[in-house]
Amino acid sequence: MTNPMNVDELLSHYAAGKRDFREIDFTGIDLRGVNLSEANLRRANLSQANLRGADLRLANLREVVLVNADLSEADLTQANLIGAEMHQVNLMDANLTEVGLRGAKLTDANLSRAILVGANLAEAMLDRAILVDANLSEAVLTRSRLVAANLTRAILENANLTNASLNEAVLENANLTAAILHGASLEEANLRAADMSRARIMSANLTNADLSQANLRGANLSWTSLRGANLHKANLYRAKLNWANLSEADLSEAVLLNAKIAQVNFHNANLSRAIMPDGAGWESQRA
Repeated sequence: MTNPMNVDELLSHYAAGKRDFREIDFTGIDLRGVNLSEANLRRANLSQANLRGADLRLANLREVVLVNADLSEADLTQANLIGAEMHQVNLMDANLTEVGLRGAKLTDANLSRAILVGANLAEAMLDRAILVDANLSEAVLTRSRLVAANLTRAILENANLTNASLNEAVLENANLTAAILHGASLEEANLRAADMSRARIMSANLTNADLSQANLRGANLSWTSLRGANLHKANLYRAKLNWANLSEADLSEAVLLNAKIAQVNFHNANLSRAIMPDGAGWESQRA
């Protein structure tokens, strides 16, 4: 890390055409609303920096330190943040379209209402992060960690969450339409009233998850563990549940019309008033 640089020096160099600011110490610097698009800030220290509303489009922020920094309303479109240290960073209302965040550490970060369309968050750490109303459509989140993260009303349409860890995460009213969750772990996650229609969720772990009133129309849940899950009033119309484990699950008033249930484990499951694949009620089948 080289010597610190103040705001005037940085902006003067940038205005003169310089773009290389690698490994410089910018701790606590105030860069609100400045234009640093395409700047190379690789491995720079921007801890506690104020970058609210800054233009950082296409900037190289690989392995940068942004701990406790304020990037709210900043434009980071297509920026490189691979491996960045971003614990407790404020990214509220930030534009992170197609940003590279592979392996970034965003624990306890605030990304409320952030735009992350097409972002690469593979292997990123987002434990306890706040992503309320964030747009993550078509984002890549393979092998990412979102333990206890808050994704209430988040848009994850067509997102790839293969092998992601979302244990205890809150996804209430989230949009997971056509999302890929193969091998994902959502143990004790809150997916109440989430839209998971056409989602691909094979071999996932949804043990004790709350899926009450969730829309799982046409979803593929084959080989998935839903042991002890709450599926009260869930819509499982045409869902694929072959070889799924639904033991001790609550499926009361759930709709399973035209669902595929070959070899499903319903041991001790509550299917009262549920509509079964043939259109008959569970009670009539037992009669």
